[in-house]
This record gives sequence, structure tokens and C-alpha cells, in this order.
Amino acid sequence: MSIEILTLLFFGSLLFFVFLGLPLAFVLGGVSVVFLYFTWGFDSFYMVASQIWSTMGSFTLVAIPLFVFMAMILERTGVAKDLYRAMHLWFGGLRGGLAIGTLVICAIFAAMVGISGAAVVAMGTIALPAMLERGYDRSMCLGVINTGGGWGILIPPSIMMILYALISGVSVGKMFAAGILPGILLMVLTALYILIRSSLQPHLAPALPPEERGTLREKLLALRSVALPVLIVFMVLGSIMGGITTPTEAAAMGVLGSLIAAAAYRKLEFGLLKEASIRTFKLTGMIMWILFAAHAFSAAYQSMGAQALIEEFMALIPGGPWGVIIAMMLITFILGMVLDPVGIMLITLPVFLPIVESLGFDPIWFGILFVINMEIGYMTPPFGFNLFYLKGIVPPGITMKDIYKSVIPFVLVEIVGLALLMIFPEIVTYLPELFF
Repeated sequence: MSIEILTLLFFGSLLFFVFLGLPLAFVLGGVSVVFLYFTWGFDSFYMVASQIWSTMGSFTLVAIPLFVFMAMILERTGVAKDLYRAMHLWFGGLRGGLAIGTLVICAIFAAMVGISGAAVVAMGTIALPAMLERGYDRSMCLGVINTGGGWGILIPPSIMMILYALISGVSVGKMFAAGILPGILLMVLTALYILIRSSLQPHLAPALPPEERGTLREKLLALRSVALPVLIVFMVLGSIMGGITTPTEAAAMGVLGSLIAAAAYRKLEFGLLKEASIRTFKLTGMIMWILFAAHAFSAAYQSMGAQALIEEFMALIPGGPWGVIIAMMLITFILGMVLDPVGIMLITLPVFLPIVESLGFDPIWFGILFVINMEIGYMTPPFGFNLFYLKGIVPPGITMKDIYKSVIPFVLVEIVGLALLMIFPEIVTYLPELFF
């Protein structure tokens, strides 16, 4: 059977079962195993087992349950509520100030938890009612929370970056360092959009009345709420950048920081630890199955010889190497609208990475572009995860249509940020080269 027909059958089978609603890990692994058997025979399973054994011996994997556990604890400590109070006092006097303060909190949360969704739920519960009550435009509020909530997979520590590092073979520490400046860039671009639009249309995001802005003493006292998040970020990122710990050891430092935060907020009790542990086991188990499936997929794909076919196809794309990169970004953007980001990673990276490296591009730089595209996927209709997290906590009067419409200008801002990182790759590569 020709490679063209095999490729069509392979990817067609994957998409067919995914759209039937079957769990992605089992679809990916199951289809891959069937194709391996009929192309290479039973002996090919030894190759899959060997690859899985090698991966499971990776010390880096230990970071995943640790970062998940840290996120599960921090979600229930009350950190978000106190942070919002501080941002309310410091930014409320500006037009669009509450929205910008919400973005800052989302960035701080992203630098603590490593997953998307935590900031969406926290800010949707705390910040959304406060902004709507003070006359903020509904679309502005929803778009801000949706956008900022996605930064959990871009601003390190990030579980998505750990998975990318495991699949691509690049350093987790370098990926973490590479995500810092792009995360700050996207936050600044989004804040500028809010400032400019609220200046041109003041009714969309009015400044707070003077009586709600607080005195200088209140503002200074509110800064105490920033101390614990800064401590946790310093314990995780500071220890990695300072060469004190590996990313895995830094994850353990983050867990310690989250336990300190829970104790400070008097939430450290057996019930919290039990619930956080159970949720961590479930999420980690899912990630492990996805990794198993990724190895089966990679082995099946390579055994069919489809790599050469994809490379020939990419060579036909106009625009040379940059045309290929733009095509990859477009493919991942479209897939992000309908598929799970981890699934997109497992389906596309075994295809894309060899081509990226053969064209002479830095896999760290490409990894950040890829993660940003996955982050955009979290916030784009029809199946972006953040959209559904948000729908679960908004007031009854807000429809799914309202949430879908709110993301459009913010997606455009993210695309501008992505374009800037493609034009100026030094934004991504500067910190990895500096620290490593």
C-alpha cells in the first residue's frame, strides 16, 4: 500500500474516532497500535515499549504531579481574592484599571500554577461581578478573563512546556526561561489595547469614583497580599534561573510555597490535602496515558515512512522556510478551535519538529510559538476550554454567544504578539542564552 493511502487512512481514522467523542489518549494509542501491527508486525510493539520505558525513567516527569498538586492547593487558599483587592485599589483610578489589574493577577497566577483554567475560574468568580457592577462593558470583562486565564500554559512554570520538552528533547529550563518575556509582551499588548480602547470609548471601562480608590495607607497595606505569590514565584523560577535547582526540584519548592500559603490563610487541613491529592492523581494519570499514546503514535508514524511525504508537501508551500513556519502556525491555530491542545501537540509535533530543525530554526523558539497558539486555542470558539470554564461561572444573563463575541479583539492582539515574536526571535531566545 502506498504511503499516501496509508497517511490518509491513518489521520482519517484518528479524526473519525476523535469526532465520535472517544478519549483522545486511547484513540491515539489504539489507532497507532493497529497500524503498527499491520505495517511492521508484532515485533514493532517492542519498539514502543522501549521508548515508553526510556521516557518513564525521565526525572523531568516528576515535575508534572508536583506542579498539578501546587495548582490544586493554590486554587483554594484565597490568594486570588486578596490579590484582586490590591489591584482594585491600585489600578481602579484608571479607565480600564480593573481590567488591567485582572490581567496582572492572571499573569501572577500563571507564574504560580502552570495550568490554564485556574485564573479563569478565580477571576470569573471574583473580578467579573465587581467589574460588571461598576459599569464595565460585558464583552471587555469576559475577554480580559478569557485571555489572561490562558497564560497559565505560557508563563512558566507550564505543564504544556514540560510535555513539549519531553516530546522534542529540549531543556525544560530553557523552555521556562523562553516563556517569560513573551508572557510579559502579551500582557503589555493586552493592557495597551484596554487603555487605548477605554480612552476612546470611556463608557466601556470607567474609572472608579474617588471614594472607592482607597487611601495611600490602604493601598500600602493591600500590598501584603502580593508577598506570598511573589515568594512562590521566586521559589520556583528564581531557584531555576539562579541555578540552585532543576525544574523538577523547583516544582517541589513550589509545592512547599503553596503549603506555606495555605497555612498563612488558615486553609491547610486534611480535607484540602485529600481533595488536592485525588485531583492530582486523576490529572497526572490522564497525562501519563497521553504520553504512552504519543510514543505509539510517533513509532507508527515513523514506521510508515510518512515523514518524507510531509517534508515533500512542506517543500511545495510558497515562501520558503518562513512560508512553512507560517503554514504550521495556521494549521495549529485551526486545530486549536476544535481539538484539545495536548492532542494537537501529540498529533503535530512528531511531524513538525524534524522539519523545523531541518530548516535551521531553533526548536525552543518554535516551541514558544506553538505554546502561544495552544493558548489561543484555549480561548477560541467553538471548543476553547476557557470559554466553557467561563460559562460555568458567569451570571445567568450572559450567553455563550456573548462569550464567543468577547474574544475576537483579544485573539487579534495575541496574533499581533505572535507575529512580533516571529519577527524578533531574540525576545524568546535572550533569557535562555543568558541563563543557560
